[in-house]
Amino acid sequence: MIDLYHCMSARSFRPLWALEELQLPYRLHMLPFPPRALARSYLQENPLGTVPLLVHGGGAEGSSHAVRMTESAAICQYLAALHPAAGLDVAPGDPAYGAYLNWLHMGEATLTFPQTLLLRYGRFETPERLQPQVVTDYTRWFLARLRAVEAAVATGPWLCGDRFTAADVSVGYALLLATHLDLADQWGDATRAYWQRLQERPGYQRALAAQRTAALAQGVSCVPSPDTQP
Repeated sequence: MIDLYHCMSARSFRPLWALEELQLPYRLHMLPFPPRALARSYLQENPLGTVPLLVHGGGAEGSSHAVRMTESAAICQYLAALHPAAGLDVAPGDPAYGAYLNWLHMGEATLTFPQTLLLRYGRFETPERLQPQVVTDYTRWFLARLRAVEAAVATGPWLCGDRFTAADVSVGYALLLATHLDLADQWGDATRAYWQRLQERPGYQRALAAQRTAALAQGVSCVPSPDTQP
């Protein structure tokens, strides 16, 4: 069994989306944001107090033999590699393997990171700690690097050509976060069309529905989490 600890629309949406694309059974544990402050018992599961936490094997209580992972892009890679027949993975011998890994990790390290600074220093710090220059600089930083996505999806439907992979899940979450920051009107036409294709995927739609259903059932707010993870 797979257990996923998740906050509404936070980085943990990546593995949730991957699980739905793979149509694997899982248990979804919804947490208030930030869990390290509002769900202190969660620190016993993940001392970092961040989401995601994926526990594979050993059940929700965990065990010495369970796989425990906290990096959202790495979890997507792990799940895709375990189920290669589903097509979300790219094998090492494939000519697209290098591009696949690059996009998979760019989604987090290059495209999500600057947006966390926009959230923290543009919205969630106290008024005296807000940093408008940081917001301006890292908005430009994000949009400049998004040009790589624009170029890639201008020549094919997905980042690895004609096949949807875990790399699209990783980059797709960065685009989802950007919509919460009202940055979509600054995207290129190809990126906007790509985002529309991502939203039309049944796996994406099931993931949205799953987090909302679980949040309501578990008494957690359905408001998207401010995914700054400081």
